Amino acid sequence: MRWRLAACGVVLVAGFLAACGTPHHKVSKPPVTKPAPPKQNESLPWPTYGVDNARTRAVTAPGLRPPFRRLWTFYGHALLELPPVAGYGLLYEEDFNGRISAIDPKTGKVQWRYDSRRCGWSSPALAGGLVFATFIGNSSCPRAQLSNGELVALDARTGRIRWQRTIGDSESSPLVAHGTVYFGDTDGHVYAFAAATGRERWSFDAGGAVKGSPALEHGRLYVGNYGGSFYILSARTGHLLWQNGGHGNFYAGASIADGRVYVGSIDGHVYGFSARNLKTLWAFPTGGWVYASTAVWRGIVLVGSYDHNFYAINAASGSERWAFPADGPISGAASVINGIVYFSTLGHPGTTYAVSALTGHLIEKWNDGDYSPAIAADGRLFLIGLGRIYALEPR
Repeated sequence: MRWRLAACGVVLVAGFLAACGTPHHKVSKPPVTKPAPPKQNESLPWPTYGVDNARTRAVTAPGLRPPFRRLWTFYGHALLELPPVAGYGLLYEEDFNGRISAIDPKTGKVQWRYDSRRCGWSSPALAGGLVFATFIGNSSCPRAQLSNGELVALDARTGRIRWQRTIGDSESSPLVAHGTVYFGDTDGHVYAFAAATGRERWSFDAGGAVKGSPALEHGRLYVGNYGGSFYILSARTGHLLWQNGGHGNFYAGASIADGRVYVGSIDGHVYGFSARNLKTLWAFPTGGWVYASTAVWRGIVLVGSYDHNFYAINAASGSERWAFPADGPISGAASVINGIVYFSTLGHPGTTYAVSALTGHLIEKWNDGDYSPAIAADGRLFLIGLGRIYALEPR
């Protein structure tokens, strides 16, 4: 069985000062200065699972490459399956035991924590000064004190709850855009909630559990179900636009780039679909399950398989560019940072590799890892091990 972690968020409330005149003369009040609008999701260094709402998992970070030196280590005391997000001056990590820790990226010290009393199998998302997170509370979660799922919005600076909603069991990392939070649920639906209030805007019946995280581009949501069907939905209304079925269960979320959709399936294939109408463009076979979500960099799709290989696939044709033999099954999504692709293998602990995204040449490896390998923020690499986060900077 596979698990994923999620996260939460909340809003800041601003005030203003008013000026008063004297009783003896009439004075004009100075203009009221409205608070600056909160930064949009995409303006933060790593605001969501997959770094952007198209879930490409690739960033440019000049100079951020091995060799590194370690600045600090955060001990989560629980499995950290999915990576943290970064913004508003903090890192936000959701652990398997359903806790969100807001971590100072300079020191590794925890600024605040939120305990959902459930399990966390997804990454949070940041937008509008809030942290948004999903949690799961079913029988597969041994420490759950509550038997339902939750969507919560927390203040990014203080961790105070802005709103929370009871949902089904969700292991889908939320996506936030244009004032709306989108996520999938194992009850078979995709949901859209108002980011400011938590009011449900629409739901779509996908006909099977939705475990992967939705991707967004040009007002369209892209998401698959645990029944082999993949969908394009209107982000505004939730109406079905296109559907493609018969591909094995989709645990992974998709990446969108260059007019194409890339997604792995438990049937052992990585698929390339048209982003316009979901026409199947190619199917790349691997020798094992593809639980990992894809990364896309300069026309290359990068993804690992349970067959112990990490693959670079030509995004246009679906042909293999290179393959890297690893020391175990690959279950988590890779990250591409400054042209280097980072991925981890399952183990106790596993191994994290850094290889050239262009050639597959090994650059560095670490004897820790498990699922998702790394994110970048503020000139540092944050490497995720088995229950640990390492803050690294170039030597």
